[in-house]
Amino acid sequence: MSDFSSTIQNADWKTEKHAPEINAPATVKADEFFTVTAGLGKAIAHPNTTAHYIGWLSLFFLADGAKVPIQLAHAEFKAHGDSAGDVPGPFTNPVMTANVKLNKSGVLQAVAFCNIHGAWQSSQAIAVEA
Repeated sequence: MSDFSSTIQNADWKTEKHAPEINAPATVKADEFFTVTAGLGKAIAHPNTTAHYIGWLSLFFLADGAKVPIQLAHAEFKAHGDSAGDVPGPFTNPVMTANVKLNKSGVLQAVAFCNIHGAWQSSQAIAVEA
């Protein structure tokens, strides 16, 4: 039996539709809010159907020297063409935005979950200046 971490896949979001993209500044000022956007589909669209979809996306921060990341945000995407009738229902695009402030440099980490292909992660270093 393998542990959960061995099932999380890595890839470049520019070439793999399941890997989340993180958009954040490379450098931010300590204790000042900034915007982080994480999502899928910017370079390669992910299917968004009742049979194949991204169910959730989480954003974490691992501070330099820390052993455990802090979860900054989590979004669930519940509409995948579901409908009460015979017409296609609404869709939810797997993108989220969070306003964050940090006081230490580290790494932003995003994990997305595809109902067919499992968990995928990406990361981006972020420097915090005084």
